[in-house]
Amino acid sequence: MDQLALLFALLLGAVVSVPVGERLRLPAPVLMTVFGIVLAVLEFVPNVDVPPELILPLLLPPLLYAAVRRTSWRQFAANVRPILLLAVALVFVTTLCVAVVAHAIVPGLPLAAAVALGALVAPPDPIAATAVAGKLGLPRRLVSILEGEGLFNDVTAIVLYHVAIAAAVSGTFSPWQAGLDLVLSAVVAIAVGLALGWCANKVMGLLGDPTLQVALTLLVPFASYTLAEELHGSGVLGVLVTALFLMEYATDADDVTARLAGHTFWDIVDTLVTGVAFGLVGLELHNAVGSAAGHWGELLTWAGAVVGVVVLVRLAWLLPATWLTKRLHTARDVGEEIPVSWRETVVMWWSGMRGVASVALALAIPLETDGGGDFPARGEIVFIAFGVVLATLLVQGLTLPWLVNRLGVRGDSEREKEFERQLALRAAKAAKRRLREIEQAEELPDELSEQMLRRSFDIGVRISPDLADDERREAYRQRALRLKRVRRVEGEMLSAARHEVLTARGEQGADPEVVDRVLRRLDVRSLR
Repeated sequence: MDQLALLFALLLGAVVSVPVGERLRLPAPVLMTVFGIVLAVLEFVPNVDVPPELILPLLLPPLLYAAVRRTSWRQFAANVRPILLLAVALVFVTTLCVAVVAHAIVPGLPLAAAVALGALVAPPDPIAATAVAGKLGLPRRLVSILEGEGLFNDVTAIVLYHVAIAAAVSGTFSPWQAGLDLVLSAVVAIAVGLALGWCANKVMGLLGDPTLQVALTLLVPFASYTLAEELHGSGVLGVLVTALFLMEYATDADDVTARLAGHTFWDIVDTLVTGVAFGLVGLELHNAVGSAAGHWGELLTWAGAVVGVVVLVRLAWLLPATWLTKRLHTARDVGEEIPVSWRETVVMWWSGMRGVASVALALAIPLETDGGGDFPARGEIVFIAFGVVLATLLVQGLTLPWLVNRLGVRGDSEREKEFERQLALRAAKAAKRRLREIEQAEELPDELSEQMLRRSFDIGVRISPDLADDERREAYRQRALRLKRVRRVEGEMLSAARHEVLTARGEQGADPEVVDRVLRRLDVRSLR
């Protein structure tokens, strides 16, 4: 098996792991990690030959962009205080605690290298957390906090990591310079993110074609990450700012085709890249195990100690931080999402799985220092990092569904239904207002006006049937049954039409381009 065949195996595993995970009630990222581990122990499977410095630029931009599509700037702004308290600050605390413990127990590990280890294992993986938690029916506020934490803690951790690596390689460290680098990195990333977001928005307007617009969204995250890194900014923050800008300003309510195509495209990208990323986590275990030859006992002890620090520090921080967030929370904080019980806090604690970023940062550690010597304890750092990733992914990832069921943490379905009903009502009122404006601008026959008025109400009822009273609900149900029957018959008619057109495609003299154009029109009609 060569590298290309290995890539195809990972892509196939990414697709298959989704239905298998749903049937087994296990997270797909965890299954892909196990799949990667199985591949790593097979003799005919080659070692992964991807330069470590390319792992983050290739995997993080599309994963971050796909994750941002599920949130919004308004949601982040409303939750900035919980995110800062429960995410960003926790990265600093975890990095410090891991650095102190690792420096104390690992012989020959300088403090700067220990800080690098702490930084690379500090941030929970945004993809693992949301992929696991999002499938368990958790309250939306918990998923929102986990998404915000996962998106923004990588920014802090990666900057800390680069500062620590620079100190370990050069042998010098300046706290003031490190603080200045942190601020400049954020400023440059925000500037790059906003500039690229604005440019991409303008270019999308010029392109017009949905296919080209979706293609551009694939290029933008990589461009934002690369440009920010080239200017010594945070590539992760650059991607986040660009994505948030586009979600806020590049959304056209009437561009239905582009929106449907974009959602489908990014669902596919998210599934494939996530699968490959966690498959690589398992595959890279082979290299980490190779570095442990001869002193398994010591390495396992050190890795276990760091795992304990990472897990316990998260719990020790979340409990008081959640309490403080509740105390600071007021009725004016509309939209702010916070855990409302100790059970939700425990679930949030156990959702702190590490993943792709930790592995990529560990592998990206330089081999040598500026003085020409080996990077201190590089093999030990890589092994400990993999121990943390595997322990949190497999142990926490596999037991999180059990913990959620045990604690009885469930989403607020009634609240979601009420919000859905309010949106349906707003949609129906907006349609009715527009109908009145049209009636004032042009004369509509009474029969057509009444028909359109009923349809404005139907818009809301189709979204939320609870809008209608019992009599209207029954009438709507009967009408929906008739409509369903009409659509079934029409669907069979359209299916026959499509088969006939496809048959014509294979006939002599048929123009495939014309056939495909006709088929596309039939497909669009089928979606209505």
